[in-house]
Amino acid sequence: MNKNNKGFPKDFLWGGATAANQIEGAYLTDGKGLSTSDFAAYKDPYAKGKVDNFTFNVSSEELKAYKENPDDYLFPKRWGIDFYNRYKEDIALFAEMGFKTFRLSISWARIFPTGLEDEPNEQGLEFYDKVFDECKKYGIEPLVTMSHYEMPITLTEKYNGWVSRQLIPLFEKFARVILNRYKDKVKYWITFNEMNMNLNSLYTGAGVLADLVDDPLEAAYQASHNQFLASALAVKAMKEIIPDGKIGCMINQIESYALTTKPEDQLQALKSNQLNYFYPDVQVRGEYPTYMTRYFEDNNINVEMEEGDAEILKEGKVDYVAISYYMSHVTEAREDASKLAGTFDSPIKNEHLELTQWDWPIDPIGLRISLIKLYDRYEIPLFVCENGLGAKDELTADGKVHDDYRIDYLEKHVIQMKEAIKDGVDLMGYTTWGCIDLVSCGTSQMTKRYGFIYVDQDDKGEGSLERYRKDSFHWYKEVIATNGEKL
Repeated sequence: MNKNNKGFPKDFLWGGATAANQIEGAYLTDGKGLSTSDFAAYKDPYAKGKVDNFTFNVSSEELKAYKENPDDYLFPKRWGIDFYNRYKEDIALFAEMGFKTFRLSISWARIFPTGLEDEPNEQGLEFYDKVFDECKKYGIEPLVTMSHYEMPITLTEKYNGWVSRQLIPLFEKFARVILNRYKDKVKYWITFNEMNMNLNSLYTGAGVLADLVDDPLEAAYQASHNQFLASALAVKAMKEIIPDGKIGCMINQIESYALTTKPEDQLQALKSNQLNYFYPDVQVRGEYPTYMTRYFEDNNINVEMEEGDAEILKEGKVDYVAISYYMSHVTEAREDASKLAGTFDSPIKNEHLELTQWDWPIDPIGLRISLIKLYDRYEIPLFVCENGLGAKDELTADGKVHDDYRIDYLEKHVIQMKEAIKDGVDLMGYTTWGCIDLVSCGTSQMTKRYGFIYVDQDDKGEGSLERYRKDSFHWYKEVIATNGEKL
């Protein structure tokens, strides 16, 4: 009862988040191999007259066309924002804001170009050495995601991604290489980014070509099972190699509300939330939750498991749960309710919430609700490692971006995190998504900007790549300096 819940703890990890495939560029530099994200083609999100929020998927026919005629398409993730060559400049800007941590990911294809090599690519390893050394120069703790929506494309072509158990030892090898290499430079780790997004986009999350499987939903859960095992083995390896380190799992947290007080709607909301909880349930508790037995039966899903899998899951339990949080959902008992439960952007809108320019509901209180429920469920530390506002920013003639709308969005979410801490939640840190403008995950566009730092580049990759501090840059700097007291 002596715990101080008045505000953010003194060691709270303020910072920002990125992903290798959305910032690095240099997609074939220094021995890097092609990854699944290198085949995320740009598709005009405005072609239908309104913003299309699709999450990128690739079919076997599309992949074939992309490989045979690459000049016919744009692949923005191949150039990113040139972080590979500008990391010193960007990290200096993060340090100017006062970052305590910087979340980034390691490109598997930069370390093992095809995923099949016996020995890692030394030039790829050296790049991340330089990035981590630059972080250390400013006292910034790296928070590293081992797998963030990319893997060597060879593993998709040879095994159809994570539906195959063949990837488990390959990922463990990759994990052990980076853990051993950076054991003195990286203390905080996440295994897989938003693993529950396998339910929304098989190619994005698991490198699976959905048209080559009989049942995409079953394939999503098979891929997830194989990732659970790989994650558990990576957790076990980290605890051996970096005894004082911390390693977590991560989900895209979308709190589901019932549309009405009808018991049927309330039950559907509970089931929708369970599909999110399923992922940390396995990784925190080390076993499958009983409610999934009926779900698998009702949906004719058979997940192939082998002897010894249960022991691996038990031995690889995570230290904390990381979440991304952008929105909440509304659900009701209707015929397609089970399909909607796994979607990223629900068609049922909450009349009480404002929408972003991309029609995402803005719900700061939903973040507080999520944190309270997750902490009550697991009683281990939580980390908000993605949260932010995608918007069309305008650069003025004098190099300014007046993004009061972003400040308002983030301020409201920070306030609710503070309230959750007062409620007793053990919250480790907060890394806003896209602390610098980057290529969008779903649409591969630049127009949807999240950063505190404006990058002069358009959807087609044209621009000077110059960096400009937005108004939110100065706001966040003060938030960090006052440990969340001055908003």
